[in-house]
Amino acid sequence: MSPRARRIATTLGALLAACVTATSAFAGGAAGAATVPYELTPSGVTSIKLTKSGADMKRIAEYWSPARLKEAQDNTPATPEVKPTGGATAAPASPTPGGTGTASPASSGAEGTAATGASKTSAAKNDTLQPVKPAPPVKKAGASGGNPITVGKVFFRHGDKDYWCSATSVASANRNLVATAAHCAYDAKQGKQAEYWIFIPGYDKGATPYGIYVGHSINLHDRFPGWGDYDYDYAFVAVHDGFRWAPGKTAGSYTMENVGSLEDNVGGQGLTVKRGIGLLTFTFGYPAAPHNDGSRPYDGRVMKRCDGRTGKRTAPARLVEYGIALTCTFTAGASGGPWLVDYDPQRALGYLNGVNSFAWDTDVNGRYDLISSPYFTASTHVVYRWAENQRAPKP
Repeated sequence: MSPRARRIATTLGALLAACVTATSAFAGGAAGAATVPYELTPSGVTSIKLTKSGADMKRIAEYWSPARLKEAQDNTPATPEVKPTGGATAAPASPTPGGTGTASPASSGAEGTAATGASKTSAAKNDTLQPVKPAPPVKKAGASGGNPITVGKVFFRHGDKDYWCSATSVASANRNLVATAAHCAYDAKQGKQAEYWIFIPGYDKGATPYGIYVGHSINLHDRFPGWGDYDYDYAFVAVHDGFRWAPGKTAGSYTMENVGSLEDNVGGQGLTVKRGIGLLTFTFGYPAAPHNDGSRPYDGRVMKRCDGRTGKRTAPARLVEYGIALTCTFTAGASGGPWLVDYDPQRALGYLNGVNSFAWDTDVNGRYDLISSPYFTASTHVVYRWAENQRAPKP
């Protein structure tokens, strides 16, 4: 069900003024909802709670049993193609169906806010936002096979199907924050949040070496759930402390073992906004779907990387108006993976400056050759600041 609209427009400290807005022809108009006062979320932020208690967290954890996770990984991903006018073909880089999922789980009891809107103009007054510094892990090394262990997969459910995307841990006050694409947490076209949302950092061929983290709250810019605006296709998801499945006392049984906070285990990437283009950027993710010509260079089981300098990416029909782009052959499954600038390969840490959003076939030869990200602005910083202070209840 669509979350009830619960929102009061206010400020986040005195940090920034109201954020930006607009419509997108891609979404076809998201389902709206009446605005009802609920919580003091800053203007421009939609915050949707996925769990209300430790019992909710356990219920979601139990849904993602080892057997179901294996099923979700083994299914072939697929992505509906989007063909804006003007030649180039684009497709959301994810989510991808991850399982047949015939079960009908109980509702996760999500609560949240809904958006209002005006025009796509920046209303931020603070042009000197300080970057958030990356945080190294407390318990583990920061890189595995040259890749950052902050990056992993998210699994979630829409309706009767399981899906997955890519994501990364971000340094935060709550030490339990994940950044991904908004469409990996919320279906703007249907006006529905994802359910049974989990994050697995350092995912590799089905392994969960640093634990599994259940989503507590999805935090978005209002323009995505309100208008399906892909210029705001980013989300910050606060998560519970992690757990791992340990063998139980009887054959085939499992028990949950607490592994502590996400940031303690894998660290967190920093965050920077309003950096322009032309920056050397590293992006990571788990591409899986075939290209339009049917070729399949990826299988989604291991993390992949692209790097290069960013440029502009716009699209006809207002699909993406202020995007940034990177030459890359990623396909569906990579969505939500981080764009990192000032990246240190030795520490596997840098500054989040975007997320994989769309894959593009710019020369229309049947293969994707470009990926795009929303441009991070002061509005992104507002959503992040709200999200980093969301704290999940203990089991």
